[in-house]
Amino acid sequence: MTPKYDEGTIRTLDWQEHIRKRPGMYIGKLGDGASRDDGIYVLLKEVMDNSVDEFMMGFGKKIEVSIDQHIVKVRDYGRGIPLGKLVDAVSKMNTGAKYDSKVFKKSVGLNGVGIKAVNALASDFKIMAVREGVGKEVAFSGGIIKNERDLKGLEEENGTIVTFQPDESIFKKFHYIDDYVINMMKNYTFLNSGLTIEFNGEKYYSRNGLLDLLEENLDQEPIYPIIHLKGEDIEIAITHGNQYGEDYYSFVNGQFTSQGGTHLQAFREVLVKTIRDFYKKDFDPSDIRASIVAALSIKVEEPVFESQTKTKLGSKDIGPDGPSVRQHVGNFLQKELNNFLHKNYEIAENMLRRIVESERERKAISGIKKLAKQRAKKASLHNRKLRDCRIHYDGKDDRKEESSIFITEGDSASGSITKSRDVNTQAVFSLKGKPLNTYGLSKKIVYENEEFNLLQAALNIEESIEDLRYNKVIIATDADVDGMHIRLLLITFFLQFFPELIKKGHVFILQTPLFRVRDKRKTMYCYSEIEKERAIKRLKGKPEITRFKGLGEISPDEFKHFIGANIRLDPVQMKKHESVIQMLEFYMGKNTPNRQEFIIDNLYVEKDEVA
Repeated sequence: MTPKYDEGTIRTLDWQEHIRKRPGMYIGKLGDGASRDDGIYVLLKEVMDNSVDEFMMGFGKKIEVSIDQHIVKVRDYGRGIPLGKLVDAVSKMNTGAKYDSKVFKKSVGLNGVGIKAVNALASDFKIMAVREGVGKEVAFSGGIIKNERDLKGLEEENGTIVTFQPDESIFKKFHYIDDYVINMMKNYTFLNSGLTIEFNGEKYYSRNGLLDLLEENLDQEPIYPIIHLKGEDIEIAITHGNQYGEDYYSFVNGQFTSQGGTHLQAFREVLVKTIRDFYKKDFDPSDIRASIVAALSIKVEEPVFESQTKTKLGSKDIGPDGPSVRQHVGNFLQKELNNFLHKNYEIAENMLRRIVESERERKAISGIKKLAKQRAKKASLHNRKLRDCRIHYDGKDDRKEESSIFITEGDSASGSITKSRDVNTQAVFSLKGKPLNTYGLSKKIVYENEEFNLLQAALNIEESIEDLRYNKVIIATDADVDGMHIRLLLITFFLQFFPELIKKGHVFILQTPLFRVRDKRKTMYCYSEIEKERAIKRLKGKPEITRFKGLGEISPDEFKHFIGANIRLDPVQMKKHESVIQMLEFYMGKNTPNRQEFIIDNLYVEKDEVA
C-alpha cells in the first residue's frame, strides 16, 4: 500500500528538534569518543571556536577548560556576549555577530549554527555572559529554555562561561579521551601565539606558532632544522624526517582542517615546483614530498568549508577582493622558501640529500612494485582475501565516515564477522597466520611479502594515505597471547611504513566479550572478570557461563551485537612524547632481557571490586 501523501505529512520542525533529529548535518558522526572527530569533540570545538575568535579580535588572552566526567566547562575572558541577545545567540538559528566582517573579520564560525547545535544536543546547557559587572545566565535542556536570570554587582571579569553535558540519549556510552582534548588545546595555542589555554589545571602556551607545533609532533631529530616562514595571514613550517609517508598539519583561521582542502593542495603542488626550480632538477613529486613534515596556516575572509564540521576547506579565494587561495599560498611559498634556501646553504644541501635518497629508494623498489601489483591481481584480491563493502572513505557517500575494515586472523573469525557485518560500510580482510615482524626492514619488504602487499592494496595506501579506502582500520584478533602478538605485529607494520594511519586516528582494536553469562531469562556479555562476576550476581542462581577462546567461537548472530551500534573500539594512540623508533626498538627489537623485565614488572591481577 502506497503511504498517504497530503498536507498532514508536511511538518515544520523547531530548530532544536531538527538538530536532534539530524545531528549528523551539524556535527558529523556521533560516535562514543573513541575517534578524535566524534561528535562530543565537535561540541567542545564549537564552544572553543567562539572563545578563540574573541582572542583573535584582541579580547581575552586566557581560556579555561575543564572536563569532569561528562560535564564540560569553557570560560573565556573576552567581551562577553551582549546580554540582550544572549538567548538569541544560543537558541535562534543563523543568529550571531560573525555576519559583520568588521567585528569578526577572519573567524572560524560564520553561520551562527555551532553553539546552537551544542545547546540542542546537550541534556544540560548553561551560558553566562558578563559585561562590566552586569551579567545574564540562561539554562537549557535539549535546546528548550528552562530558566534565565539577570545578575548585577558581579565581581567577575568580562567574558562568557559555557557549561554543557552531551545528551546520553544521543551520544551512547561516550567518554572523553584526554589526549584528544589536549591535542585540540595545543593546536589552538600553536595557531594563536600569546593565547594561554588551561585544561584541567594544565597550562598550554606557544611563543613560536607552527615551529612549536612541528617540534611537538616530531618523534625524532629532523634531517635539517625546521624552516619557519611567516607572512601576512599565512604561516608555514617545513622539514624532512626519516619516516615513510607525508605528514601535514593544515589550518584555516585557527581551525584544524584534518582533511586538508584547497590550501593544502596548493601547498603540495607549489612545494614541488619551488624545489624543482631551486635545484634545477626535474625530481619526481613523490621524492620531494617523501618523509616531509609540514604545517600550514592561512587566514581567509568568510571561508567556505565542505561541511559544518569544517575539516576541509573549499574556498577558492582568500576574500571578496583578494587573490585565489592557490595564488596566495603559491606566491608566498615560492618567494620565501626560495630566499630561505639561497641564504641557508647547509639546510639546502641536507634537503637535497634527503630527496636524492628517496629517489634512490623508489627506483630500487620500482621493479618489485610492478611484480607485486601483478601478484595482487593474480591473487584475485577481492575474492580471496578481501570481502569488500559498498561505501568507501575516499568516495562521496554521506556515510563514508562509517566505512571500516576488520583485519582478522583465520577463516573462522573472518567467516563469523563476514556473515554478521553491515555489507554497506564494513569490509573484512583475512590474514593467513602470523604476519612478519617488519621492525628494521625497508619498504621493499612490503612488496615482497604477500600478506602486506595485499593488505596495503586493500587499504589503497600504496601511493598516499589520502587515498585510504576505509576510515577505520580495525584489528580484530583473539583475546589470547597469539592474538595479542598479531596485534603487535600489525601495529609495528603500520608504525614502520604508514605511521600517519595511527597518528591521524584511523587504527583501532576491536574489543569482544570474554564471557557469556545467561539463564533462561537473560543473556549478558562480559568483557572482563569483573563484569562476569557482576553478571553472575545480577542473574543469581547458577547461570550458564561460557568462556570465548577465540572469535571463531562466537556465532554470527551473536557477533552482530559486537560490531553494530554497540561496537567497542579502543583507538591505537601515541603519546606526544613517544618516539616511533624508540618504541619499536623496545617492543620489537632484540633487547629481550629488558623487555622481559618490563613485562614482569607490569604484570597485574585484575582486582575484584564488585559491589
